Amino acid sequence: MTKPFSLQTVLELMQMRADDATQLLARLVANERNAKNKLEMLQQYRGEYATRFQAAAQNGLAQREFRNYQEFLTRLDEAIDAQGLAVAQQVQRTASGQTHWQQQRTKLKAFDTLSERHYASENAQELKREQKTQDEFAARMKDDKTAG
Repeated sequence: MTKPFSLQTVLELMQMRADDATQLLARLVANERNAKNKLEMLQQYRGEYATRFQAAAQNGLAQREFRNYQEFLTRLDEAIDAQGLAVAQQVQRTASGQTHWQQQRTKLKAFDTLSERHYASENAQELKREQKTQDEFAARMKDDKTAG
């Protein structure tokens, strides 16, 4: 009779933690991608707006229009800087999440290996018991034939 793995509950807990870490990492990667996309969109918009500003300036701008363009470009630059900071923070969170995910996977693999060794040992013992039973049965059959 095979004994159950004594650390099965811990193995299941490690599996749940590894699954949770995987889901968290997926969310972090998606958030990082979104933050980078937003930064790229802001940079692209800033480039387009700067091109419009140059075209308008070549055709002549009133001082008020010139100042409005410049103020808006300044606000765009501030937004780009803030988004760049958000991207850097998100990259750091993703890296931390990846480290956490790797740690959880390592722990899970350790308990999984223990489980595999346990069941391999149990199977080997079961095979030995079955072989012993067969050997005893064969020996009795041989004794019965020689006696009879």
